[in-house]
Amino acid sequence: MAGVLDTVNKRTQLVGQNRLELLLFKLDGPQIYGINVFKVREVLPCPALTSIPRSNAVVRGIAHIRGGTISVMDLGLSIGKRALSDIANSFVIITEYNTATQGFLVRSVERIVNMNWEAIHPPPKGAGRDNYLTAVTEVDGKLVEIIDVEKVLAEISPPVEEISAGVIDEAVTRAAVSKHVLIVDDSTIARKQIKRCVESVGAETTVLNDGRQALDYLKAIAESGERASDKIMMMISDIEMPEMDGYTLTAEVRADSRLSDLFVLLHTSLSGVFNQAMVKKVGANEFLPKFNPDLLAALVAQRVREVDGEGKA
Repeated sequence: MAGVLDTVNKRTQLVGQNRLELLLFKLDGPQIYGINVFKVREVLPCPALTSIPRSNAVVRGIAHIRGGTISVMDLGLSIGKRALSDIANSFVIITEYNTATQGFLVRSVERIVNMNWEAIHPPPKGAGRDNYLTAVTEVDGKLVEIIDVEKVLAEISPPVEEISAGVIDEAVTRAAVSKHVLIVDDSTIARKQIKRCVESVGAETTVLNDGRQALDYLKAIAESGERASDKIMMMISDIEMPEMDGYTLTAEVRADSRLSDLFVLLHTSLSGVFNQAMVKKVGANEFLPKFNPDLLAALVAQRVREVDGEGKA
């Protein structure tokens, strides 16, 4: 356990090589779950929790950690499983999503494994639309489930999705009607949020689940004789995705002369200076942390104006 706790914050250098490291953990049962180490700030035995009156049932309390206060959520309870008992002997995984810090209560933390995104697969179709998984993989012959944390957080504290007045104007909305945006994200909730935002600006959308699908889609356009940038105004892509991550997708796009001038916005719940450096390294045009509808709409509107100024369709 000490090795896991000591190395969580030192294992981010694999990002950008279509690789990741998963922190494996268990809830209240034998099933193994995983979370990208890049999202994890710290793992520690569960501290004393103070209950919050009238809070969401999955919030087991708040904890004072490193001079700050964070909410601690029962991750099992949030995905429809039973609440953890014996909290004193459980652990808290402190994570950063969408520039916010939160803690997830788990029964045990197992170890860190080094994986290739190609070994991370979308959930089986039989899992249904309402499952809480973004992906699955296999470690030592055992199934590992990767939870859609963005969906969990959206249900506990629904984000504001409305675009504020004044962010877009009628001229942009009219011009956007002929524009097309490719959205790539493995999270069901994130795909819906981004699609609604982009369509509120006025553009049409194509929505795909991972980087491999997106690259195949773009290459099919190129093989038909069109330039991707003539058909698609911009691509908005997540970074963490099964099969192929957003960094690798961007690098592949830039390496293909038929696709290389496509405008790429990496839109992710990952944050930090290292991530921004990787965005520049792979050649993305813009980087935006999730999910701020005003900022996203403003970037889409800016792109509409740029394309109109260049005289492109």
